[in-house]
Amino acid sequence: MKDKAYSFHRRNRLLSSAEFQPLFNQPDYRVGGQHLLLLVSENQTDCGRIGLVVGKRRVKHAVQRNNVRRISRESFRLRQQELAGLNIIILVKATIERVDKPALNAELARLWDKLLAKRRQA
Repeated sequence: MKDKAYSFHRRNRLLSSAEFQPLFNQPDYRVGGQHLLLLVSENQTDCGRIGLVVGKRRVKHAVQRNNVRRISRESFRLRQQELAGLNIIILVKATIERVDKPALNAELARLWDKLLAKRRQA
């Protein structure tokens, strides 16, 4: 049976440009890695929400873009209990030639840890 604590629902996603815009304009936290940038703001709900920006200029092939999205969503899903109350945009900031799943997972893990440390300090 599936554990409800680790499910990923529609309410866990940023869907419209109106939901994305405040994070682009005035994020509470910015956390960057080699390829990814997290733009984060607090929200007034008990669940974390994620939005993904994976552009063609940064990741050339659709299969690779979909892999980046899939890996990012899965990483978020597994850490969503810790990320509750945050709106997060994951933005690909550097060109990714070939998606290496273990490397991308490691980068996301580092970024989640940095984000949580910043949040505790604030």
